[in-house]
Amino acid sequence: MQKDIILSVSVPATSANVGVGFDCLGLAFNLRALFQFREADTLEIAGCPLRFQNDDNLVWQAYTQACDKLGSDPTPKHISIDSPIPFSGGLGSSSACVIAGVACALSESHGGWDPERALDLACRIEGHPDNVAPAIYGGLTSSFVEGGHTVCSRIKIARGFSFVAIAPPYSVQTEDARHIMPTEIPLETAVWQMGRVVAVTTALETGNAGLLATACVDKLHEPYRKKLIPDYEALREAALMARASTFVISGSGAAMIAVCDSPVVAQAVVENAQKVRNDLWIRILNPSLAGTSITCDDGTIHHNTFDEI
Repeated sequence: MQKDIILSVSVPATSANVGVGFDCLGLAFNLRALFQFREADTLEIAGCPLRFQNDDNLVWQAYTQACDKLGSDPTPKHISIDSPIPFSGGLGSSSACVIAGVACALSESHGGWDPERALDLACRIEGHPDNVAPAIYGGLTSSFVEGGHTVCSRIKIARGFSFVAIAPPYSVQTEDARHIMPTEIPLETAVWQMGRVVAVTTALETGNAGLLATACVDKLHEPYRKKLIPDYEALREAALMARASTFVISGSGAAMIAVCDSPVVAQAVVENAQKVRNDLWIRILNPSLAGTSITCDDGTIHHNTFDEI
Protein backbone atom coordinates (compact mmCIF):
# COMPACT_ATOMS: atom_id res chain seq x y z
CA MET A 1 0.00 0.00 0.00
CA GLN A 2 1.29 3.47 -0.91
CA LYS A 3 1.51 6.21 1.70
CA ASP A 4 1.61 9.98 1.21
CA ILE A 5 4.55 11.61 -0.57
CA ILE A 6 7.45 12.00 1.86
CA LEU A 7 9.93 13.62 -0.52
CA SER A 8 10.05 15.28 -3.95
CA VAL A 9 13.42 15.77 -5.66
CA SER A 10 13.91 17.92 -8.76
CA VAL A 11 17.24 17.51 -10.57
CA PRO A 12 18.46 19.36 -13.70
CA ALA A 13 19.83 17.70 -16.82
CA THR A 14 23.56 18.17 -17.21
CA SER A 15 26.36 17.97 -19.75
CA ALA A 16 29.79 16.73 -18.70
CA ASN A 17 33.18 17.75 -20.11
CA VAL A 18 32.01 20.80 -22.13
CA GLY A 19 34.54 19.77 -24.76
CA VAL A 20 38.02 20.19 -23.29
CA GLY A 21 37.12 19.75 -19.58
CA PHE A 22 37.29 15.95 -19.47
CA ASP A 23 35.89 14.53 -16.20
CA CYS A 24 36.00 17.92 -14.46
CA LEU A 25 33.71 20.47 -16.17
CA GLY A 26 29.94 20.13 -16.10
CA LEU A 27 26.94 22.33 -16.89
CA ALA A 28 23.34 22.29 -15.63
CA PHE A 29 20.39 22.98 -17.96
CA ASN A 30 16.81 24.17 -17.53
CA LEU A 31 15.43 20.68 -18.20
CA ARG A 32 14.46 18.94 -14.98
CA ALA A 33 13.56 15.45 -13.80
CA LEU A 34 11.15 14.98 -10.87
CA PHE A 35 11.37 12.05 -8.45
CA GLN A 36 8.74 11.45 -5.76
CA PHE A 37 9.10 9.02 -2.87
CA ARG A 38 6.37 7.41 -0.80
CA GLU A 39 6.64 4.80 1.92
CA ALA A 40 5.35 1.41 0.72
CA ASP A 41 5.10 -2.18 1.88
CA THR A 42 7.24 -3.37 -1.03
CA LEU A 43 9.40 -1.66 -3.63
CA GLU A 44 7.31 -0.11 -6.41
CA ILE A 45 8.64 2.00 -9.28
CA ALA A 46 6.59 3.91 -11.85
CA GLY A 47 7.26 6.33 -14.68
CA CYS A 48 10.19 4.58 -16.36
CA PRO A 49 10.50 1.71 -18.86
CA LEU A 50 9.46 -1.68 -17.50
CA ARG A 51 13.03 -3.00 -17.59
CA PHE A 52 13.96 -0.43 -14.92
CA GLN A 53 11.02 -1.14 -12.61
CA ASN A 54 12.88 -3.49 -10.27
CA ASP A 55 15.53 -3.45 -7.56
CA ASP A 56 18.24 -2.82 -10.16
CA ASN A 57 16.74 0.65 -10.72
CA LEU A 58 19.46 3.26 -10.31
CA VAL A 59 17.39 5.46 -7.98
CA TRP A 60 16.79 2.53 -5.65
CA GLN A 61 20.39 1.34 -5.93
CA ALA A 62 21.69 4.82 -5.06
CA TYR A 63 19.27 5.05 -2.12
CA THR A 64 20.32 1.70 -0.65
CA GLN A 65 24.04 2.34 -1.21
CA ALA A 66 23.79 5.79 0.39
CA CYS A 67 21.89 4.32 3.34
CA ASP A 68 24.67 1.78 3.77
CA LYS A 69 27.36 4.49 3.75
CA LEU A 70 25.31 6.57 6.21
CA GLY A 71 24.78 3.59 8.52
CA SER A 72 20.99 3.56 8.16
CA ASP A 73 18.52 0.90 7.04
CA PRO A 74 16.64 1.40 3.74
CA THR A 75 12.88 0.97 3.79
CA PRO A 76 10.59 -0.01 0.89
CA LYS A 77 9.48 2.88 -1.27
CA HIS A 78 7.13 3.73 -4.06
CA ILE A 79 9.28 5.77 -6.45
CA SER A 80 7.62 7.86 -9.14
CA ILE A 81 9.87 9.15 -11.94
CA ASP A 82 8.91 11.95 -14.32
CA SER A 83 11.98 12.64 -16.46
CA PRO A 84 12.23 14.36 -19.84
CA ILE A 85 15.96 13.59 -19.98
CA PRO A 86 16.64 11.07 -22.77
CA PHE A 87 17.99 7.65 -21.77
CA SER A 88 20.40 7.54 -24.72
CA GLY A 89 23.14 8.95 -22.50
CA GLY A 90 25.13 12.14 -22.24
CA LEU A 91 22.63 14.48 -20.58
CA GLY A 92 22.87 13.29 -17.01
CA SER A 93 19.92 10.90 -16.74
CA SER A 94 21.89 8.47 -14.58
CA SER A 95 23.33 11.24 -12.40
CA ALA A 96 19.83 12.59 -11.79
CA CYS A 97 18.75 9.15 -10.62
CA VAL A 98 21.78 8.81 -8.34
CA ILE A 99 21.20 12.24 -6.77
CA ALA A 100 17.52 11.47 -6.19
CA GLY A 101 18.40 8.25 -4.34
CA VAL A 102 21.11 9.98 -2.32
CA ALA A 103 18.72 12.82 -1.45
CA CYS A 104 16.17 10.36 -0.10
CA ALA A 105 18.79 8.61 2.04
CA LEU A 106 20.11 11.92 3.39
CA SER A 107 16.61 13.19 4.17
CA GLU A 108 16.10 10.15 6.39
CA SER A 109 19.49 10.55 8.10
CA HIS A 110 20.21 12.51 11.27
CA GLY A 111 21.88 15.39 9.43
CA GLY A 112 19.27 15.68 6.68
CA TRP A 113 19.96 17.08 3.21
CA ASP A 114 23.38 18.62 2.78
CA PRO A 115 24.75 19.39 -0.71
CA GLU A 116 28.39 18.74 0.23
CA ARG A 117 27.57 15.32 1.71
CA ALA A 118 25.32 14.63 -1.27
CA LEU A 119 28.18 15.42 -3.67
CA ASP A 120 30.61 13.11 -1.88
CA LEU A 121 28.08 10.27 -1.70
CA ALA A 122 27.00 10.70 -5.33
CA CYS A 123 30.63 10.73 -6.50
CA ARG A 124 31.34 7.47 -4.67
CA ILE A 125 28.39 5.88 -6.45
CA GLU A 126 28.73 7.57 -9.86
CA GLY A 127 32.54 7.43 -9.93
CA HIS A 128 33.31 11.02 -10.97
CA PRO A 129 31.89 14.50 -10.29
CA ASP A 130 31.48 16.05 -13.75
CA ASN A 131 27.70 15.43 -13.95
CA VAL A 132 26.68 15.23 -10.30
CA ALA A 133 28.35 18.53 -9.29
CA PRO A 134 26.35 20.78 -11.65
CA ALA A 135 23.22 18.71 -11.01
CA ILE A 136 23.49 19.46 -7.28
CA TYR A 137 24.75 23.05 -7.41
CA GLY A 138 23.59 24.38 -10.79
CA GLY A 139 25.60 26.52 -13.20
CA LEU A 140 28.95 25.59 -14.70
CA THR A 141 31.13 23.62 -12.29
CA SER A 142 34.74 22.50 -12.20
CA SER A 143 35.46 19.64 -9.80
CA PHE A 144 38.21 17.37 -8.56
CA VAL A 145 38.59 14.81 -5.78
CA GLU A 146 41.13 15.35 -3.02
CA GLY A 147 41.55 12.83 -0.20
CA GLY A 148 38.16 11.27 -0.87
CA HIS A 149 36.39 14.67 -0.76
CA THR A 150 35.05 16.37 -3.89
CA VAL A 151 36.07 20.00 -4.30
CA CYS A 152 33.74 22.01 -6.54
CA SER A 153 34.08 25.51 -8.00
CA ARG A 154 31.13 27.24 -9.63
CA ILE A 155 31.25 29.61 -12.60
CA LYS A 156 28.35 31.80 -13.73
CA ILE A 157 27.77 31.69 -17.49
CA ALA A 158 27.19 34.97 -19.33
CA ARG A 159 23.77 35.66 -20.78
CA GLY A 160 23.27 35.10 -24.48
CA PHE A 161 24.45 31.54 -25.01
CA SER A 162 21.97 28.92 -26.22
CA PHE A 163 22.72 25.21 -26.09
CA VAL A 164 21.22 22.86 -28.68
CA ALA A 165 21.09 19.37 -27.20
CA ILE A 166 20.91 16.59 -29.78
CA ALA A 167 20.34 12.95 -28.83
CA PRO A 168 20.25 10.26 -31.54
CA PRO A 169 18.01 7.19 -31.22
CA TYR A 170 20.90 5.02 -30.04
CA SER A 171 23.22 5.00 -27.05
CA VAL A 172 26.91 4.74 -26.27
CA GLN A 173 27.89 2.54 -23.35
CA THR A 174 30.04 4.42 -20.84
CA GLU A 175 32.37 1.42 -20.60
CA ASP A 176 32.94 1.51 -24.37
CA ALA A 177 33.55 5.26 -24.28
CA ARG A 178 36.16 4.79 -21.55
CA HIS A 179 37.75 1.77 -23.17
CA ILE A 180 38.30 3.43 -26.55
CA MET A 181 40.46 6.17 -25.05
CA PRO A 182 44.25 5.82 -24.71
CA THR A 183 45.64 5.15 -21.23
CA GLU A 184 48.52 7.59 -21.76
CA ILE A 185 48.82 10.89 -23.65
CA PRO A 186 51.80 12.96 -24.84
CA LEU A 187 52.88 15.95 -22.76
CA GLU A 188 51.92 18.33 -25.57
CA THR A 189 48.35 17.02 -25.46
CA ALA A 190 48.16 17.72 -21.73
CA VAL A 191 49.45 21.25 -22.29
CA TRP A 192 46.96 21.74 -25.15
CA GLN A 193 44.07 20.73 -22.86
CA MET A 194 45.13 22.78 -19.84
CA GLY A 195 45.40 26.02 -21.75
CA ARG A 196 42.09 25.52 -23.49
CA VAL A 197 40.03 24.45 -20.48
CA VAL A 198 40.89 27.75 -18.79
CA ALA A 199 40.05 29.65 -21.97
CA VAL A 200 36.70 27.83 -22.38
CA THR A 201 35.58 28.64 -18.83
CA THR A 202 36.62 32.26 -19.35
CA ALA A 203 34.74 32.43 -22.66
CA LEU A 204 31.55 31.05 -21.12
CA GLU A 205 31.85 33.37 -18.12
CA THR A 206 32.46 36.51 -20.19
CA GLY A 207 30.28 35.71 -23.20
CA ASN A 208 33.20 35.63 -25.62
CA ALA A 209 31.89 33.37 -28.40
CA GLY A 210 34.98 33.93 -30.54
CA LEU A 211 37.30 32.70 -27.79
CA LEU A 212 35.00 29.73 -27.20
CA ALA A 213 35.16 28.76 -30.88
CA THR A 214 38.96 28.95 -30.88
CA ALA A 215 39.57 27.20 -27.55
CA CYS A 216 36.95 24.45 -27.46
CA VAL A 217 38.89 21.92 -29.55
CA ASP A 218 39.48 18.69 -27.64
CA LYS A 219 42.33 16.24 -28.23
CA LEU A 220 41.87 14.04 -25.17
CA HIS A 221 38.63 12.12 -25.66
CA GLU A 222 36.49 13.37 -28.57
CA PRO A 223 38.81 12.15 -31.38
CA TYR A 224 38.24 8.62 -30.05
CA ARG A 225 34.67 8.77 -28.80
CA LYS A 226 33.28 10.30 -31.99
CA LYS A 227 33.90 6.93 -33.65
CA LEU A 228 31.15 5.48 -31.44
CA ILE A 229 28.58 8.01 -32.72
CA PRO A 230 27.74 7.30 -36.37
CA ASP A 231 26.11 10.69 -36.98
CA TYR A 232 28.74 12.81 -35.20
CA GLU A 233 30.55 14.18 -38.26
CA ALA A 234 27.36 14.99 -40.18
CA LEU A 235 25.76 16.70 -37.19
CA ARG A 236 28.93 18.64 -36.37
CA GLU A 237 29.12 19.92 -39.93
CA ALA A 238 25.42 20.86 -39.84
CA ALA A 239 25.89 22.79 -36.58
CA LEU A 240 28.99 24.65 -37.72
CA MET A 241 27.35 25.48 -41.06
CA ALA A 242 24.60 27.15 -39.02
CA ARG A 243 27.35 29.20 -37.31
CA ALA A 244 27.37 27.43 -33.93
CA SER A 245 30.37 28.57 -31.88
CA THR A 246 31.37 25.00 -31.07
CA PHE A 247 30.05 21.44 -31.18
CA VAL A 248 30.92 18.89 -28.49
CA ILE A 249 30.09 15.39 -27.36
CA SER A 250 28.02 15.61 -24.19
CA GLY A 251 29.56 13.37 -21.55
CA SER A 252 30.47 10.05 -23.12
CA GLY A 253 27.68 10.39 -25.71
CA ALA A 254 25.62 9.67 -27.61
CA ALA A 255 24.15 13.13 -26.96
CA MET A 256 25.90 16.15 -28.47
CA ILE A 257 25.74 19.89 -27.76
CA ALA A 258 26.01 22.84 -30.14
CA VAL A 259 26.85 26.05 -28.27
CA CYS A 260 25.39 29.11 -29.99
CA ASP A 261 25.76 32.83 -29.37
CA SER A 262 22.11 33.62 -30.10
CA PRO A 263 18.66 31.98 -30.27
CA VAL A 264 18.60 32.64 -34.03
CA VAL A 265 21.74 30.57 -34.56
CA ALA A 266 20.35 27.87 -32.24
CA GLN A 267 17.18 27.57 -34.34
CA ALA A 268 19.29 27.32 -37.50
CA VAL A 269 21.24 24.46 -35.89
CA VAL A 270 17.98 22.66 -35.13
CA GLU A 271 16.80 22.98 -38.72
CA ASN A 272 20.12 21.77 -40.14
CA ALA A 273 20.29 18.83 -37.72
CA GLN A 274 16.78 17.69 -38.66
CA LYS A 275 17.97 17.42 -42.26
CA VAL A 276 20.67 14.94 -41.18
CA ARG A 277 18.03 12.58 -39.76
CA ASN A 278 14.43 13.15 -38.74
CA ASP A 279 14.32 10.98 -35.61
CA LEU A 280 16.64 13.03 -33.39
CA TRP A 281 15.66 14.28 -29.92
CA ILE A 282 16.50 18.01 -30.09
CA ARG A 283 15.97 20.76 -27.53
CA ILE A 284 17.24 24.32 -27.26
CA LEU A 285 18.32 24.65 -23.63
CA ASN A 286 19.59 27.42 -21.38
CA PRO A 287 22.01 27.12 -18.46
CA SER A 288 20.32 26.63 -15.11
CA LEU A 289 21.62 28.39 -12.01
CA ALA A 290 19.32 26.18 -9.94
CA GLY A 291 20.66 22.83 -8.84
CA THR A 292 18.83 20.08 -6.98
CA SER A 293 15.63 21.14 -5.22
CA ILE A 294 14.08 19.04 -2.46
CA THR A 295 10.58 19.38 -0.99
CA CYS A 296 9.99 17.49 2.26
CA ASP A 297 6.67 16.19 3.57
CA ASP A 298 6.40 19.15 5.98
CA GLY A 299 6.64 21.59 3.09
CA THR A 300 10.26 22.52 3.76
CA ILE A 301 12.16 23.28 0.54
CA HIS A 302 15.91 22.87 0.23
CA HIS A 303 17.63 24.11 -2.90
CA ASN A 304 20.81 25.71 -4.13
CA THR A 305 21.31 28.26 -6.84
CA PHE A 306 24.52 29.94 -7.90
CA ASP A 307 23.53 33.21 -6.25
CA GLU A 308 23.00 31.49 -2.89
CA ILE A 309 26.39 29.77 -2.76
